[in-house]
Amino acid sequence: MQSYDYIIAGSGIAGLYSAILAREHGTVLVLTKGSIAECNTMFAQGGIAAAIGRGDSAALHYKDTVAAGAGLGDPESIRILTEEAPDRIRDLIRLGVRFDTDYGQIALAKEGAHSRARVLHAGGDSTGRYIEQSLSDVVRRDEVDIREHALLTGVLRDGAGVRGVRVFDARAGRVEEIGCRKVVIATGGAGRLFKYTTNPEVALGDAVAVAFRAGAEVMDMEFFQFHPTALRLEGAPSFLISEAVRGEGGILRNERGRAFMEDYTPEKELAPRDVVARAILAEMRKTGAGHVYLDMRHLRGLTIPMRFPQIYQTCLDYGVDITKEMIPVAPAAHYMMGGVRTNGSGETNVPGLYAVGEAACTGAHGANRLASNSLLETVVFAKRMVQRSIGETPVEATTARAEERHEAPRREAGAGRLAAPTLGALQELMWKHLGMERNEAGLTLAAETLAAWEQRVAAPDYLVSAGTQERASYELASAITTARLMAEAALLRRESRGSHYRSDYPATDAGWVKHVVLTG
Repeated sequence: MQSYDYIIAGSGIAGLYSAILAREHGTVLVLTKGSIAECNTMFAQGGIAAAIGRGDSAALHYKDTVAAGAGLGDPESIRILTEEAPDRIRDLIRLGVRFDTDYGQIALAKEGAHSRARVLHAGGDSTGRYIEQSLSDVVRRDEVDIREHALLTGVLRDGAGVRGVRVFDARAGRVEEIGCRKVVIATGGAGRLFKYTTNPEVALGDAVAVAFRAGAEVMDMEFFQFHPTALRLEGAPSFLISEAVRGEGGILRNERGRAFMEDYTPEKELAPRDVVARAILAEMRKTGAGHVYLDMRHLRGLTIPMRFPQIYQTCLDYGVDITKEMIPVAPAAHYMMGGVRTNGSGETNVPGLYAVGEAACTGAHGANRLASNSLLETVVFAKRMVQRSIGETPVEATTARAEERHEAPRREAGAGRLAAPTLGALQELMWKHLGMERNEAGLTLAAETLAAWEQRVAAPDYLVSAGTQERASYELASAITTARLMAEAALLRRESRGSHYRSDYPATDAGWVKHVVLTG
């Protein structure tokens, strides 16, 4: 069996940055189920937050992050995130990332729920792409092995912990096993589980299910952030319209042209994302429209095509000149706050199994992520993960958190009553019952349906024995499990908090200041 010191699943900023650091200490293989460019990092427009500006501090960044987390942000994880942010920005600059400047100084923007301008951008609204390209160049130069179109389908264990992985090679159409001492889950989010999303096609959260089946705990799966403003135009994808547009003064208007955000919150367009998203949903219901509008036409002093080149060109491609017309927008699934449970050094409860980035749950985001903390989280905790993996830091116990631990229910669902599961059916189910508003009946129906589908596909052994050698089949099987974990966690949390809103439990309950941890 071929073997490596590290096998890293995922080729976004979390995976590539981890690979660059790990390569200094052993052999590294990066697995990516599509091409190296297919990842959420490439779509990240808003930027990366760090307290490096005059009048800002890690303490202020900490305070803003705690506030956005709606009472569930882990204090130690947030401290690590905010205090180590400036050093990680310096690392990115050393690796070739060129952040935008203003008169020779790094330009800093203010975004929703930030008390200071602390968001760095690269290439205007193309921050993720610029970071991804810079790190990709370094990875190739550092002789890191990369396997494209290779899907992680299993983590191999023995008594001591991880001993390798099982991978489906889509090009060869076969499953193979590769040995290693450490496995890093860095596969990004799960927005493609929903009908409307800003995420790329590969973002199905399937590696969370792989880690769960290997014995890893998952946490906060009920918290999924819906971005308030995604392009909603017939024939166009749900393309992200960055938080930074509202940060620069963009105004949300209903179909009658009226600015409505002051009806919902004094922070108006700069309120936390869950507040803005639900305000837009409420306004759409009031007017019976399928979207609202984001108005940039008044920003005369801002060179829109230069500040937002990707947004400007994409909208123009679909017939909307944002310098002259309002942008039709609606909420879309965007970011997974939950994931594989880790401590502050990326360790899971399975020896040798680590997780970083959006696929991990450090507790730093709590119930609702602060804008532009996601790219930051990947580099901060990837650095700590590699340091821990080589013994540079002592064994770190998972931070003591108030939590409820539950074994994921084994539901007796009548699989024979359902048609075969498809990705489209899964996305419709999730959007309808695990979208921005949830309730007991819908969540129960979703959980039972997903359990039935899980029985039908019996991932991954059923697929192998049935001879279904297609990447999409393996992905779907694991995506169903990840979706069911979300449904089960949402059923357990009988309150509304942050991005999790239940119409049957609309109030925030002080008795629920705790995490939901699911075990196998």
